[in-house]
Amino acid sequence: MSANKKTLVYLVVLSVAMLGLGFASKPLYDTFCRITGYGGTTGYSEDNLSEILERKVKVSFDSNVNGLPWDFLPEQTDMSVKLGQTGLAYYKVKNMSNKPMIGTATFNVTPIKAAPFFIKTECFCFTEQRVEPGEEISMPVIFFVDPQLDEDQRLADVKDITLSYTFFDVKGANDDLTAAQGRELLN
Repeated sequence: MSANKKTLVYLVVLSVAMLGLGFASKPLYDTFCRITGYGGTTGYSEDNLSEILERKVKVSFDSNVNGLPWDFLPEQTDMSVKLGQTGLAYYKVKNMSNKPMIGTATFNVTPIKAAPFFIKTECFCFTEQRVEPGEEISMPVIFFVDPQLDEDQRLADVKDITLSYTFFDVKGANDDLTAAQGRELLN
């Protein structure tokens, strides 16, 4: 095989590999963030089988809205939980517009080093939320702070954790809802 053909084969293989890595990058990044807690990404578990320790942490709740005419607030500002103890908090959202809207919530935890130990078992952020005009709904988040937080001396200073959510407009979904409403009015 000539040098030109070898170079061509090499470049084609490299291009295909880069294309494949491009498609795989988001799932790989999401997995990396879930495992390491990078960027304040929390853990997820279907249940809490943890031992409950005496050490307590204060969990504060924060909320933001980006691109939606919604009021979105935590129903409590903070709560104290023991490591391993299941916590239940509620956030309230109200659609201030005159049309149904669909939103999705992203979340993070600070301090970032505590994120891998903040585990959610149920959360409104796992699915998109449709809120009718003027409707107000209360949405739960069930969580616990993994007792393994107590095993690392570098985490001994973690006494306060903030769980923050931001609701975003689901691109395309709300345009589809508006178009569907227009068709209903014409019929």
